[in-house]
Amino acid sequence: MRDYDAATAFLGEWGRFQRLVFFLLSASIIPNGFNGLSIVFLAGTPEHRCVVPRGANLSGEWRNASIPLELRDGQEVPSRCRRYRLAALANFSALGLRPGSDVELEALEQEPCLDGWEYSRDVYRSTIVTEWNLVCDNDWKGPLSTSLFFVGVLVGSFISGQLSDKFGRKNVLFATLAMQTGFSFIQVFSTSWEMFSVLFVLVGMGQISNYVAAFVLGTEILGKSVRVLFCTLGVCIFYAFGYMLLPLFAFFLRDWRMLLLALTLPGLLCIPLWWIIPESPRWLISMGRFQEAEDIIRKAAKTNGITAPDVIFDPSELQDVNSQKQQTYTILDLMRTRNILTITIMSVLLWMIISVGYFGLSLDTPNLHGDVYVNCFLSAVIEVPAYIISWLLLRNLPRRYSMAAALFLGGCVLLFIQLVPSHLSVLSILLVMLGKFGITSAFSMVYVYTAELYPTVVRNMGVGASSMASRLGSILSPYFVYLGAYDRFLPYILMGSLTVLSGILTLFLPESYGMPLPDTIDQMLRVKGLEYRPPSSSTRESKEEEENPEIFKSTAF
Repeated sequence: MRDYDAATAFLGEWGRFQRLVFFLLSASIIPNGFNGLSIVFLAGTPEHRCVVPRGANLSGEWRNASIPLELRDGQEVPSRCRRYRLAALANFSALGLRPGSDVELEALEQEPCLDGWEYSRDVYRSTIVTEWNLVCDNDWKGPLSTSLFFVGVLVGSFISGQLSDKFGRKNVLFATLAMQTGFSFIQVFSTSWEMFSVLFVLVGMGQISNYVAAFVLGTEILGKSVRVLFCTLGVCIFYAFGYMLLPLFAFFLRDWRMLLLALTLPGLLCIPLWWIIPESPRWLISMGRFQEAEDIIRKAAKTNGITAPDVIFDPSELQDVNSQKQQTYTILDLMRTRNILTITIMSVLLWMIISVGYFGLSLDTPNLHGDVYVNCFLSAVIEVPAYIISWLLLRNLPRRYSMAAALFLGGCVLLFIQLVPSHLSVLSILLVMLGKFGITSAFSMVYVYTAELYPTVVRNMGVGASSMASRLGSILSPYFVYLGAYDRFLPYILMGSLTVLSGILTLFLPESYGMPLPDTIDQMLRVKGLEYRPPSSSTRESKEEEENPEIFKSTAF
């Protein structure tokens, strides 16, 4: 019996057809880069203070003194959420008393911003924060909008796989691209924070679904050698390119509605791809649609200038895995043995912590010193070398030490930030970017490492459970950033400590570099420090396989 790879080997690995699929699918990821983190600018919080109405009957001197001072980052600045009680100030002003000399301001009664806020327009002309006053008592709504987007991502990651298995990779890719673009367009016309947030959940669902569909479609169409390149560099670097475009759009479009519209419209450029990107022939074969799969391969052969054989897919020759009686596995199998349970717990913690660090640092760029647009651009640019370095490490060095080194680098520099003097703000920014570099590298490597640790029979469930933990981490990440309002260094201390702990955790995982991929739970690599029963016959057989000099150095999904 021949498998799919053997049947299509005549196409070659890197012909014109494969290059077209590689770059067009990678390009479809670009909108995810700028839409995924657009909330950085859509929900930007400018400097603000209480409005003192013109009819308050205050002299100029009392108007200037109406906002109390508070200590922030070691400096006295006007309060953002409080003002002195205007009725009392009006009485003092009418009596001709002067603030400071005649009246001790610290002893005066204060009140909240009863007449609203006035916002600085130095950085943003308008954001959802200024539109719906998401400050002071309502400042929790900004992070909640971000978390709701990631809730949509979590739900979308659950359903996207099932939808693409049932309706096809291409159909789901373009349906969810339309969903992301359509709901994002409606979001431009939001009339309330509640409407904006509900639509943001749907945009998140569409975004992750088309990302996963493009990822799966690429891995199923491309050959073995190109597949790893697509999974690591293709998808990730094009995502980073999209992320780089975000601050560029935001710099020229300071109004949140115009910015969101500009970020939505590029989705329309994906429409012509419907007639270029094919359906997955593997999926068509799994559905018994052999003729359609063969038509796609013949068209690909013509594009590559290759003559296709008379018969490409013989239904009787191809393995029909669905017809074979196989043992079924459930999520409970991830806890069947002490070894797989330990690996599952460690993987879940690792993915969650890395996700908190990655999204926490990405969302925190407005809180750094300096220009928010430059900082966001630097945060995007640093991802490109991080992805390249992680790809090189995966090819040439052990997984465990590569992951641990990246996490130790990311965590230690974040912890060091609190020791940097306040006047060396450039050094603080460099350390944050170095931390982002380390955590992004680890994020890129953890996909491959986790897939190599789990056996074939539960690999999809193992990576899926870890990915779900990653989504939970992204939902929590806005609140790590939110803690910066109370202490500027607290988010870095927490993220740095957790990242260092995850680096230590990684050292206890088994090393998968150069090892054959396990097929059964008994063949799994062992966690260091656990005691085991004598290996079964299936384990001994796997040990003999491991001694085979032909070993894998990378994993294709």
